[in-house]
Amino acid sequence: AFLSTELNLTKAEAEKFYKGVKKKGEKNPISYGLNSQLAKIEGESEYATGFENKDLGIVENLWCVGGENHASGKPGMYAEAMQEMVNWLKKAADVAENEKQKEGIESLIAYYLTGDLKKFDEYSITWAKNTEGDIDFIHGFIEVYGDPIGFRGSYESVIFIKDKEASKRMTSLGENAQWFEDNAPIPAEYKKKEVKGISYKVITVINEAGDAAPSTPIGINLPNSNWIRQDHGSKAVSLGNIENAYHNAGGSGTVDEFYLDEDVKGYIKKYGTLASNMHTAMHEVLGHASGQIKEGVGTPKETLKNYSSTLEEARADLFGLYYIMEQKVVDLGLMPSTDVAKAEYNSYITNGMMLQLRRLNEGDDIEEDHMRNRQIVAKWCFEKGKADNVIEKKVVDGKTYFVINDYDKLRELFGQLLSEIQRIKSEGDFAAGEALVVDYGVKVDQEMLKEVKSRYEQFNMAPYSGFLQPRLVAVEEGGEIVDVIIEYPTDFVKQMLDYGDKYSFVPVK
Repeated sequence: AFLSTELNLTKAEAEKFYKGVKKKGEKNPISYGLNSQLAKIEGESEYATGFENKDLGIVENLWCVGGENHASGKPGMYAEAMQEMVNWLKKAADVAENEKQKEGIESLIAYYLTGDLKKFDEYSITWAKNTEGDIDFIHGFIEVYGDPIGFRGSYESVIFIKDKEASKRMTSLGENAQWFEDNAPIPAEYKKKEVKGISYKVITVINEAGDAAPSTPIGINLPNSNWIRQDHGSKAVSLGNIENAYHNAGGSGTVDEFYLDEDVKGYIKKYGTLASNMHTAMHEVLGHASGQIKEGVGTPKETLKNYSSTLEEARADLFGLYYIMEQKVVDLGLMPSTDVAKAEYNSYITNGMMLQLRRLNEGDDIEEDHMRNRQIVAKWCFEKGKADNVIEKKVVDGKTYFVINDYDKLRELFGQLLSEIQRIKSEGDFAAGEALVVDYGVKVDQEMLKEVKSRYEQFNMAPYSGFLQPRLVAVEEGGEIVDVIIEYPTDFVKQMLDYGDKYSFVPVK
């Protein structure tokens, strides 16, 4: 647990701890708390520690190998597992595609050995700049969605190869990033004057682990550090084979069930996959890379705290929603017409207002950041567009539908909300950010939840998808690997039990 009741630690104490260790006015701050556990203890920690506050009686136990690699001489938390990671990364460094990739792997090894977050920044910068080669990976304690104060990273690993043809089609998106930034409906003072180093690829995932499996993202944009993004750029990927699997696993039945207008059904059936892929690409390549923080304002996890991740996902989604209706995207050859945008607008609003509720139990609030983000966007636009009947709630034969009556005005609303959330992020306006999340993103229409779950029963579809991971089996001749055979397990439960048998040496702390 990140902040466990067993550790006798409160959210307020954790926030106070990190407020005490941060350096005021730090231009390039490390990602404090990303690779550690906070604990309240008496005496000394048994692990290699990062920071400590004797007045609060709190220590930060690092997730690292530690021992002789750390000034304290103590082992880090999960030292055995971390050493195993290091061993395999050393093998990877020996067969790296290029020197830049090898340099990045060596920085990652140094980070895992010591727990030094400056080493993680070095790795992140090298990784972001290395856009050559066909093979790449994401590895480490990355996303902070699971932490109540948005500091602690969850472990994830994604190994992938570049889809050259699909990537070639989408290069124009990154090449035109400055145009999108310059014309975005956000305050001029919070636009980047120079959008740096956005690299975009469509990838084929080979294997995933940790927080990326068995339920996986469809798009990733890293590094998360704002100053690294601004000074050194970022890399965005769309997980092409994962997106295709999601869409092919579904059917047209849900479209017929939840959309009223026949033209809308046609848009979604014809363009749904392309629309989703385009929105994901624009979310990752343009959305997360856009905007800048006002000078002197702290990082979002400092200023917006536990609402930072929700608001950032909403900001990136809105950037994509605003621009998917832009004729320039058609002119770039990325989609045949703005009918693709109509498919995405309908899918997004209906999902945010009702479809995603199937994932909740009756009586639940929304806790997950991406779900909160989608409901904020959909409910805010529904409410603000009521006077012009932009989105209309219709009940036909006892079934609820959300019908878009004016796509242009809905696009304007997306732009207005994008502008406000960018202002909130840039100025660190916690009160306004909290109000958006609390007023629009948390509470659930319980009658709608019951209706959605009832209407989904006919499809026998689980609310979440889990993936079977391939097994890569080496074929050797004379001690040399000459081929690799890809095998798949046929039973999901057996796959997960096998993981438990093979990797249960990782102790629970």
